[in-house]
Amino acid sequence: MNFRHIKSWQWALLVITLLLSLDWVIQRPDSRTRELNDIIATQGSQKLKEYPYKFHVLRVEGSTAVMATPRNFDSPAFRMLGVLYPDINVKDANNPAFITVERLLGQVQDEVRDIVLAQPGISEVRWELDKNWLRRQGIEVPDK
Repeated sequence: MNFRHIKSWQWALLVITLLLSLDWVIQRPDSRTRELNDIIATQGSQKLKEYPYKFHVLRVEGSTAVMATPRNFDSPAFRMLGVLYPDINVKDANNPAFITVERLLGQVQDEVRDIVLAQPGISEVRWELDKNWLRRQGIEVPDK
């Protein structure tokens, strides 16, 4: 093959493709993480499967599954619930609709935690704020 006939845009496309492939390989979850995420997808209730945020395992550290969550003290639930349920007044903690979706969030998060803890070799779940998901939703996240 004569490389002198390849145009500069073709080289750029090749480099971009290689960089994207490298990024995918680096960020690709390990086999145990993929296995746990598959179990969540198949064993979860209909409520979990239909929930607009997809809880997932980010990585496994020994016997601890590190899982993504859209809420913590730095990013309270009302912020993400306001995005998922824009018709609900999430600023009113006494609003029955808000209370319902907040409870649903807790139920779904408890269910996914229980599914993961029931797996062999996993004895603990640690939650990590899903900053990328929050930012994609337009929610500001403090960098700590």
